[in-house]
Amino acid sequence: MDSISRRNFGKGAVALSALSYSRVLGANDRVGVGYIGLGNRGDQVHDAFLEHGDNATVAICDLKEDYLDLAAKKSASRGNATRYADYRKVLDDKNVDAVVIATPDHWHAVMFMAACKAGKDIYVEKPLSLTMFEGRRMVQAAEKYKRVVQVGLHRRSSPELLKVAARVHAGEIGQLSAARSFHIRNDWPVGIGNPADSAPPSAEIWEAWLGPAPAQPYNRNKAWYNFRWFYDFSGGQLTNFGVHYSDMMRMVMQLGVPKSVTAMGGKYIVNDNRQIPDTLVVLWEYDGPQSSVLASFEQYNGNGAPGNFKRMELEFRGTKGTLYSQEGNWEIVPESNHSVPTKPNDPTDRDVSEWRASFKPAMEGSAAKGSAHTAFHTRNFLDCLKSRKKTNCDALEGHRSNIGPLIGNIAHKTKSYLLFDEKTERFTNNAEANKLLHYEYRKGYSIDL
Repeated sequence: MDSISRRNFGKGAVALSALSYSRVLGANDRVGVGYIGLGNRGDQVHDAFLEHGDNATVAICDLKEDYLDLAAKKSASRGNATRYADYRKVLDDKNVDAVVIATPDHWHAVMFMAACKAGKDIYVEKPLSLTMFEGRRMVQAAEKYKRVVQVGLHRRSSPELLKVAARVHAGEIGQLSAARSFHIRNDWPVGIGNPADSAPPSAEIWEAWLGPAPAQPYNRNKAWYNFRWFYDFSGGQLTNFGVHYSDMMRMVMQLGVPKSVTAMGGKYIVNDNRQIPDTLVVLWEYDGPQSSVLASFEQYNGNGAPGNFKRMELEFRGTKGTLYSQEGNWEIVPESNHSVPTKPNDPTDRDVSEWRASFKPAMEGSAAKGSAHTAFHTRNFLDCLKSRKKTNCDALEGHRSNIGPLIGNIAHKTKSYLLFDEKTERFTNNAEANKLLHYEYRKGYSIDL
């Protein structure tokens, strides 16, 4: 996901913090970090923390031994991390100051609440929660237990994206009316495959994997990585990638949460056992700083053609120009505005040359290449552990950015146009949709404050 080497990151990192990540500290001066979940994303976040010298990996937890082996090898230069299979042991470990939760989405809330009660600060991967109710409860817990929280929406710590967002806020591309985002890949024809349900390699591990989710037969596609294609464990690509885009839309366009949403799509062409759509379009309406704005997420998993001519994941349409962004890179393309009153469309008096000459660029175009490397985000978290200040993406910001994707999934499942009340975090026009704001955990799991 992040294509930057440690060497290149180091060139720009010093400006982000008074504490240089390259500074080598004594063991007693380092923040002790415990990791819960060390699969694909957990491994990447671990790497991002290891960029900085003022923390040490003191505890690692996963259900897969080979993941633990890799994490232990990577962090060996800073001491021997204690290995655990049970996340609760990480929270009991007195050497752990902060935990990283990078498990499947359905586990986030349960572990987050337990970490708050254990007095640990928390870096939790996106999306913050699987359900709306979980997200609000996590915000309440962070406030009650006074925890420093960073949600892994790491574009919020990208220096280049922060700079260009400030330029948009200053009116450089004019008044914004719309934003579009894209998740595009060609999975046709077999996608993630269609394996049959089977006995789990380990019944104990499968039970631990399910956690609060409904009991169900083992299927290898519902386990490591591919869990993202099943609703009991994930919100699909809408919360996997779409929450990054929702967060950027909120940051760049200065938005709160959507006031309405609708969605269309389905599993149209890919022949696998996924539950999430292979084709999906979600449309939100927000109250912007000056007027209402439209925002969309477009998912095409049966065709790899780019969503816009700049081949970038996000576009923001202003009256003076369009901002395109991809990870930490961006480009502004000027609009050509009509600078004199348009003549009536009269075929007897039409001076086409004069009409065309009146179109002038509304601004100068510009572009920059940067990075949205997760190490910028982990640097911000480590700094805030020391200062006890709010991180770039605390629990509340992570929750508000997740609302759009969560209600987008509900709109799709109910085939509805939904009106959303920000204060109550409920729908005002669909009682059936409100039933999908949470689900009943299995016995033994709760997120009580």
